[in-house]
Amino acid sequence: MQATKLRLGELLIEQGVITEAQLQQALARQKATGRRLGTVLQDLNFVTDEVIAKLLARQLQLPYFDAQIENVSLPVARRLTELQVRKLRALPLGLAGERVRVAVVDPTDWTTVDELPRLLRAQVDTEIISDSGLQSMIDRVFSNEENIQGLAQKLSEQLRSAEPDAVDFSALGLQAGVEDAPVVRLLQGLFDEAVRVRASDIHIEPHAQKVAVRLRVDGHLRAHAEFEQRLGPALASRLKLVAALDISERRLPQDGRFVVQAKQQSVDVRISTLPGQYGESVVMRLLLKDPLLARLDALGLPEPGLQALQNALDNGVGLLLVTGPTGSGKTTTLYAALGAVNAAHRKIITAEDPVEYRFAGITQVNINERVGLGFSAVLRASLRQDPDVLMIGEMRDQDTVETCIRAAVTGHLVLSTLHTNDAASAASRLVDLGAPAHMVGTALQAVVAQRLVRKVCSSCAEPAQATTAQRAWLDATLGRNNWDPTGLRRGRGCARCGNTGYAGRLGLYEVLAMNEDCVGALMKNDMTGFTQAARQQLKGADLPTQAAAAAAAGRSSVDESMRIGLRTLG
Repeated sequence: MQATKLRLGELLIEQGVITEAQLQQALARQKATGRRLGTVLQDLNFVTDEVIAKLLARQLQLPYFDAQIENVSLPVARRLTELQVRKLRALPLGLAGERVRVAVVDPTDWTTVDELPRLLRAQVDTEIISDSGLQSMIDRVFSNEENIQGLAQKLSEQLRSAEPDAVDFSALGLQAGVEDAPVVRLLQGLFDEAVRVRASDIHIEPHAQKVAVRLRVDGHLRAHAEFEQRLGPALASRLKLVAALDISERRLPQDGRFVVQAKQQSVDVRISTLPGQYGESVVMRLLLKDPLLARLDALGLPEPGLQALQNALDNGVGLLLVTGPTGSGKTTTLYAALGAVNAAHRKIITAEDPVEYRFAGITQVNINERVGLGFSAVLRASLRQDPDVLMIGEMRDQDTVETCIRAAVTGHLVLSTLHTNDAASAASRLVDLGAPAHMVGTALQAVVAQRLVRKVCSSCAEPAQATTAQRAWLDATLGRNNWDPTGLRRGRGCARCGNTGYAGRLGLYEVLAMNEDCVGALMKNDMTGFTQAARQQLKGADLPTQAAAAAAAGRSSVDESMRIGLRTLG
């Protein structure tokens, strides 16, 4: 194959995949971000990486490899390490005589093409694979799933070899220092797999005949593995040990935390145990210890909302609330806001339950109700520390609400979260918690309400047809002539997305900035008037509209967007 200089943009235009205007928009974005043109085109939803890969294969007259694990020889694939495969973006597929078939993402990367024969000690035949296809193959080829099941079987045999009444599950799972114990390696495999698929939670659930393991990915639980029922106590005991919990107490719920190393990352694990009919249910929330915290302008807020939020932060005083249900990304938004105001000349104190991410330059306090260190107690003590900015993890009671409002009207910037359905309901919720309406009107600066919707998997996205009900909802939300039916997408399901059709999540936001009408209604204790003024301000920029727009643009499915939009309206 001769070296060829391919201009991807021109090739896509020539094949009618994109327009000249779309190319120019992508080139401008590429210049600003420094990212690959193909990546930029995918971010703009102009093209999928699968389309790009197939186009390159036709142009270079090379085979296109459809990412299917059954078409890969695992022993041959593992001739390269996972690190080498990720670095080279190339995966050995199998043998063709004495030559090795290799799937590469970029066949014009001659450094990779020249390096492969040396590493594999054989001549290679190149095929083309999409980037997402390669990532899904890496997950399958280097997956710990087989190892996990093997370790589970080994542990089951070890338990079965003893007399049932004499088995000491705790002792078996708690042999500290014996790092190769099956239970230890089994748990390590579970953590590695959870980090690999970007799971937020691991659920270990004992049933009558089995122990089920499920992972929460993109907000939804997925079945992951099943073990023999006798493994449940050993797994629970080992986890309780590393979390410094009472391993002899199996009748009461317990909570703790520990740090685990998984996939070359430090992960903070919050563990909760709950005694059930067939044993202790264990749920673990996974948090990266040193995450790349998002910036405000990277969250995906619409431009008017982003500007309103930035203005509220720039004021430096008052109350700013982030609302939404559990798991809607409120903590991410709060940390992004803290990052925007964090500076050497500001004293910032947070009260969190628990501290999820460590933030340089900020004093973070972990709530501990057992010793009387609740939100209100931390808040009162923090006000004696001469703070400029306070972040309170959640407003739960009247005492906390009143103290936050007093702090907000006495020259402090206060950030917190509240559980409400939308931004317009936040003031009413504060009044319900005991705050005087006129004080809320004086203190409140802005409210951000948010949700997370699953994104259509870019690897298996395909055009979708709206049902009658879906079309009616889109018409009612966006306007009959304000959306294009040809822009709808759904995920077919593939290896990359675990056959769900979704990969990753997208933030939806509405931002209510307090204007004269909103403040005036609160000063008169007119909560109905406030709600009307708030919804009038948010008209066309509320959560249902954001959800419908995401579906119309093909970023999420109509089913997913309706789930969010209708729930918000309800």
